[in-house]
Amino acid sequence: MPVTDPTRPDAPPATLDVARVRAEFPILAETINGRPLAYLDNAATGQKPRATIDAVRRYYETTNANVHRGVHSLSVAATDAYEGARDRVRRFLGAADIREIIFTRGTTESINLVAQAYGRPRLGPGDEILITHLEHHSNIVPWQLLCEQTGATLRVLPIDDRGALVVDRLDDLLTERTRIVAVGHVSNALGTVNPIDAIIERARAAGAVTVIDGAQAAPHGPVDVQELGCDFYALSAHKMFGPTGVGVLYGRRDLLEAMPPYQGGGEMIKSVTFDGTVYNALPHKFEAGTPNIAGVVGLGATIEYLESLGWDAIEAHERHLLDDATEKLGTLPGVRLIGTAPEKIAVVSFVVEGIHPHDVGTILDHEGVAIRTGHHCAQPVMDFFDVPATARASFALYNTTDEIDALVQGLQRVMEVFG
Repeated sequence: MPVTDPTRPDAPPATLDVARVRAEFPILAETINGRPLAYLDNAATGQKPRATIDAVRRYYETTNANVHRGVHSLSVAATDAYEGARDRVRRFLGAADIREIIFTRGTTESINLVAQAYGRPRLGPGDEILITHLEHHSNIVPWQLLCEQTGATLRVLPIDDRGALVVDRLDDLLTERTRIVAVGHVSNALGTVNPIDAIIERARAAGAVTVIDGAQAAPHGPVDVQELGCDFYALSAHKMFGPTGVGVLYGRRDLLEAMPPYQGGGEMIKSVTFDGTVYNALPHKFEAGTPNIAGVVGLGATIEYLESLGWDAIEAHERHLLDDATEKLGTLPGVRLIGTAPEKIAVVSFVVEGIHPHDVGTILDHEGVAIRTGHHCAQPVMDFFDVPATARASFALYNTTDEIDALVQGLQRVMEVFG
């Protein structure tokens, strides 16, 4: 994933002041069961910096009003803050036009929007949708529903024993019948970084539209959708340390213009009579009803905060955490890492021999260590590795090697308890 260019004169140094960063996340000062919180569940949701919390609070305290069409001062200020956040997201994603940025409730809604507003009017029997074996359920189920609705067929690009995509199979699976290729930028279950640039290029050559689930990529660096050449890109604010209930859909303007609305109601209309409705222009055509204004403002503040730290510094720190965790967990007897692809972000999934992941997570919680256990909304991945679930530790810019040591010590305690 692209990061800040460290050769620019104004680029921040590639060293993160983690102590200062941690001080800006209030929840990290909490204790769990009398122990310092080691929050290692960042792939599920990121914690929130003061910059985000303060932006949401300020909106409600000083600017709360509905956006667009209002002529009073509060409405104008709220609209300016909301649309200012849209432009910040546009720059974060490298989109050419602010009208290509649609606010949703999250990655899940963004993908469903594409499935229903782009796919449903266009697909029919004999058409194919290609996804991968690594996908989150949110990038599987919407396409299954679309297949049921249209008669299209779902095809799946396989993975290997490392949890990496078998890209060589693309030529077999991409055909003249492929209409949509939907792939995650990063696997939430394993941390695998997929070669989406190559997949997008080959999908475009086959005439297919590409939909990228960027929920797990966005917390780790900006994305240039123009450079990638994708048609749609989805992300969630809460994964990247912003508010919950806010998502983004980037879509190529020509495609969005040709798509019908996903939902009907206020804001997405120009005029309404009982004889018919004229829809609003982009992006408002896809933003029916009052949006999560405070959440969008908070997302804008979050991106500004992350950019102030420098993406190169964040990436270097997270790479160090991944290497440290991989090495230390690899030395523990009975611990087996699940997902060892050569390209990964800071996620380590593992199983402990003879101990269910839920028991592992429960004991770690007593030690103050928060991880995720289960199938991670990626049951096909679990089936592939023949495990019911994994334990997953996922790291972010505010995590430390001391917290990885706490994880290791907690796992040693797990083994003591279960003999």
